[in-house]
Parts: sequence; structure tokens; C-alpha cells
Amino acid sequence: MAGPLSAALLPDTAVLLDDDVVVGGVSLRALAREYGTPLFVYDEATLRARAHEAAAAFDDGVAFASKSFLCGAMARLVVEEGLCVDVATGGELDLVLRAGVSPQRVIVHGNNKSDEEVARAVQLGVHRFIVDSFYDVERLAALASSERPVNCLVRVTPGVEAHTHEFVRTGQADSKFGLSVANGDARRAIDELRTLAGIRVHGVHAHIGSQIFGLEGFAETIAILADFTRDDDFDELCVGGGLGVAYVEGESAPSITEWAREVRAALGASALPAATRLLAEPGRAIVAQAALTLYTVGAVKKVPQRTYLAVDGGMSDNPRPVLYGSGYEAFDVARPRAPRLQGVRLVGKHCESGDVIIDEAWLSDATTTGDLIATPVTGAYGYSMASNYNRAARPAVVFVRDGDARVVLRRETFDDLARLEP
Repeated sequence: MAGPLSAALLPDTAVLLDDDVVVGGVSLRALAREYGTPLFVYDEATLRARAHEAAAAFDDGVAFASKSFLCGAMARLVVEEGLCVDVATGGELDLVLRAGVSPQRVIVHGNNKSDEEVARAVQLGVHRFIVDSFYDVERLAALASSERPVNCLVRVTPGVEAHTHEFVRTGQADSKFGLSVANGDARRAIDELRTLAGIRVHGVHAHIGSQIFGLEGFAETIAILADFTRDDDFDELCVGGGLGVAYVEGESAPSITEWAREVRAALGASALPAATRLLAEPGRAIVAQAALTLYTVGAVKKVPQRTYLAVDGGMSDNPRPVLYGSGYEAFDVARPRAPRLQGVRLVGKHCESGDVIIDEAWLSDATTTGDLIATPVTGAYGYSMASNYNRAARPAVVFVRDGDARVVLRRETFDDLARLEP
């Protein structure tokens, strides 16, 4: 059993009433009635506060990791708050440009960029092009010139193994990302880039993993990169993203400001010039807590081992529990202050036994078929990793602020799902 959900897992503006929850001045029950379920609800005030915090904590060029959650409204919001936007595919770049973001506020990533993606980035003159391989170096050699200059960071693997799930570790030497410091590839790439006309290497970039709670790995990364680049006269150093967030009761995570303070202290203790710009790419830390997902309870099935409570979404809108065993909490929207006495396995509607949202969820003992429940901290890697498995239509996404709600992504229809049929 568990007590009422902690407000620490909810968006900043959330208010728990006796029979409802209000976020951004809007009733969750009213949102479900108007837009249906499943439904992603983002608190715009929380999004803006976290984006503004990141812009203030790091130097100009700090970017929002758009893979965590991207739509036109989100791209515009983070740029308004002072961030760049990082993209990793031509599709992400296209959406950001359609949203009106200047190419000079875009950072292009990717471990296997297509020829078209590289050419587009060079043609647009994006803010930074992240060199991830010698394959990138080859294409830049053919495309860049003094008339079409390219500003780069070189992604390196520093050999730091973050304490996180193996699928989201990226800083170790054995990685599909970046160029190794230890085996000399990173140094060879930097030296080769410096021989090319039109290429300016501003510094190095590293990303050691995702959902990281301990800051010592970032400090270790700074120390390694500072030593590696001490004679390069670079003006930028990027520590990537990966800052963890709390998903369940009892977890706590550093703030963006605390993260920046730790890496700035490490940079200050290094031999690098004090004017070196310190950059980062937060994604989850900006969007995760800002959102929650609303579901309607359907079938309730009691078996000798447990009670299964099924909702109208599942792995198609939140694949993280299936992929990583990620934990979440849940609560009954009409009973948010009630003790959560009913233990259930919260499952989705898909044809997979593994379609489990929460293995052991605690809800009000009155929660049953037809009730509205919410899973908080679903703003990151839910919609962005959503699928149409079982031909499920992806949910709508609404932003709420000051008592108003606006649809930023409409709910898919069956006609949408059929649009690719010849």
C-alpha cells in the first residue's frame, strides 16, 4: 500500500483537489472529457521553467535534446527560452525548420548521417555539426569550403561508464557513438578536420549515458576531456545530456542548476581557459516531469496471483517499461488524496504479455472500470517513441497554461494510419 502521490512527481502547477487534479489551471477530468484518452498533458509553465534554467546554468549554445519530445510547439518554446535545438535525423531537422527555428539555433547529431542529411546541414549553415565518425569527416571534406563553412564539435568517447541501464550507456569505449580518446581515433579526426578548408573545430562533445543520478561521472568526463584538449585552444566543451529525473516515490535527482554547478567546478579545476564555453544537451530533465498521461480503466481481471487492471493505452504510448524495465507511479484522478491501498498490475491493451506499464501499481481501493487514472513523469520518451503497434492511433498532446489548453499534436485517426496505403 502507499499514501497519496507525492507532489514532487507532478508538474510545478499541479493542485490536488478532493475529486480532481488541476494542472496549468485546467481540470484533468475536463481534459479527458474533451480530448479523450489516452492523452498526454504538458504543463507549459514547467517546460518553460526547466528550459530557462538550462539556458541560465550553461553558456549560449546549450541545446534541448529534441529526441526526448519534439513537436513544433516544443521547438519554438525552447528557442524562446534561450536554447538551441539538437536533432539527430533529417525528419527532426525538417520539423524544427517548419516550426520556424533558425538553422543557426540547430545542432546536428547522428552516428550514421545520410549523404542528404550531411549536405542539408552544410547548406543551411547550422550552428554546430557534431562529427561522430571518419565517415562524417569524409563527407565534410567534399562539401565544406571557405564559402560554405562548417562549425563543428567532435564527439568523443571518454571511456566513462555511467551507472545506468546498459542500453543507454554511451560514454564507454565500446560504443556505436563517437570517436575513442583511448585508441587515438578522436585525435586523428581532430587533426584531419583541421586540414580542411572551411572547417572550424570549436571543441569536443561527450555523452556518457541517460538517466544518470550521480554527478561524479560528469566531473570525471570533464577531467578527461580537459586533459585531452589542453593544447588545442578550443573554445567550447559539451558534456551532452543524460541527467536523471525521479520517476517513483523515494527517488531524487539533481536539478539542472546543480548539474551545471558540478561540471563548472570540474572545468574550473582543469587547465582549460576560464573563457571556455560550457555546453550541455538536456532533454529528459526539461520535459519528463512536465507531463502526465491520462488513461481510462477498462477490464479488471482478478486471478489468484494478482489483479490486472487494463487501460486504453500501453506500450504504444509508453514503451520505456518494456524496453528498460522503467518504473512509474499511478493515481486515480478523481481520488488524488486518497490512500492507495489497491495493488494491481497496470497493463495496456496490446497483444503482448510484456505490455505492462507498472508491474505493481497502487491505486485507490475504489478504482475500477471507467475511472480515469494518470501516470506522471511521462513527458520524455513517451510520445517520441510511440508506435502504431496493433494499429493503435497515437494519442493527442495538449499544452496547458493559465487555465487554457491547446492541442499541439492532434489524435491520430484510422484514416491517418491508412494514408501510406497505395
